[in-house]
Amino acid sequence: MKPDDVAAYLKDHPEFFENHADVVADVLIPHPHGGRAISISERQILTLRERAKQLETKLSEMIQFGEENDAIGEKVHRMTLALIGAHDAPALLNAAVFNLREDFSVPHVALRIWHPQAATDMPESAPVSEEIREFAAGLLHPHCGPLAMAGTAAFFGESASLLKSYAYVALRGKDTFGLLALASEDAQRFYPEMGTLYLTRIGEVIAACLLRHLEPA
Repeated sequence: MKPDDVAAYLKDHPEFFENHADVVADVLIPHPHGGRAISISERQILTLRERAKQLETKLSEMIQFGEENDAIGEKVHRMTLALIGAHDAPALLNAAVFNLREDFSVPHVALRIWHPQAATDMPESAPVSEEIREFAAGLLHPHCGPLAMAGTAAFFGESASLLKSYAYVALRGKDTFGLLALASEDAQRFYPEMGTLYLTRIGEVIAACLLRHLEPA
């Protein structure tokens, strides 16, 4: 019989262990970490202990992730309150940049707005290329990676040459009317495989609050 046949037989006939308890008790197998041989029951206990340790590790990781998500959620909440409390679009944009830099520790933040009702004297209303507008309009989800996209490196002035990772979030209502660009000197701060749930929410909150000023009822 092949080993797989023996394993399949034992799975299909669990009564074997009851009918031949003396045989099972006499079977000795190598200790998983070397040393003396141990009984099947001892080996099973070791296996259960190892599984328990693995579960404890996973639980610790889940708790850690939960705490990190709670902390990020609290930051998004504070930012949302600050945006809601802004009395006009410039104040709102300043609040967004301040919170992203101070609360989220994003060293480089740039916003560009091309909504027809946006005040032209705001720095965020500086003209952008058609390439940037098309890039933003095509962003169904935040984009993260090591490259400055669509010529946006100019957003960051003299710091552009030092930046190694970027995140982009489109601002939209009925149509796309702006772009939030984040950047860092840390190559691992914004990477393609990272989760973007909170970036999405931040973009949605900024856009919705802006539209209250740009498109008043």
